[in-house]
Amino acid sequence: MKQRLHKILASAGIASLRKSERLIAEGRIQVNGQTAKIGDFADQDIDVILADGNRISIQQKRYILLNKPTGYVTTVSDPHGRPTVMDLVDVRERVYPIGRLDVDTEGLLLLTNDGDFAQKMAHPSFEIEKTYRAELSRPLSQVSESLLSRGVKLDDGPTKPALINVISARRRRVDITIHEGRNRIVRRMFESVGSPVIKLRRIRFGTMSLNDIPKRAWRDMTLSEVASLRDLTMGTA
Repeated sequence: MKQRLHKILASAGIASLRKSERLIAEGRIQVNGQTAKIGDFADQDIDVILADGNRISIQQKRYILLNKPTGYVTTVSDPHGRPTVMDLVDVRERVYPIGRLDVDTEGLLLLTNDGDFAQKMAHPSFEIEKTYRAELSRPLSQVSESLLSRGVKLDDGPTKPALINVISARRRRVDITIHEGRNRIVRRMFESVGSPVIKLRRIRFGTMSLNDIPKRAWRDMTLSEVASLRDLTMGTA
């Protein structure tokens, strides 16, 4: 059955829908020996589709939940030779991480080879909630809690209001729920109010939580879990 070429590429785990279109625009995709164009259709069961000269194959969709430890970069490969999260996940399919966790941040990370799913989970317009548990070097004052709840100013612009839940009597262990994914944003938010983070762990992503998954361990998500995440993007532009 014919379908848009960029959707076939995304289904094959080559890239997200947007990046697949970019590959086509750059002339890096061929169908039956001809350079493809934006808007082309193809039949993955009949046509020979090449990406950078390599024939693509449609893979089984995989949706993985990993409890990332510190010390691993959230990339498929690292030019500096550091360990990556791919060293922790042993699957045949070419999965890749959805969004990023800093090398010194641990916790819940999703990986997939479903380009459309990955794009929706990472795109800021869908505002998927993420909850982090932060250990702070200094107690979070009530004034600082109020500031974070309203939004604080950072070098790259103001943050959206965050949901704060102080979970220790000394106010040095705090859960923070945000919708944004800017670089090191949680650490920068707490630093801006004078309570730097000494340990950070993501404990929830949308409807998914770590529960009892040990560090370094991973599991396949169930179909109902994937559906619950997709539901978060329904009706959202």
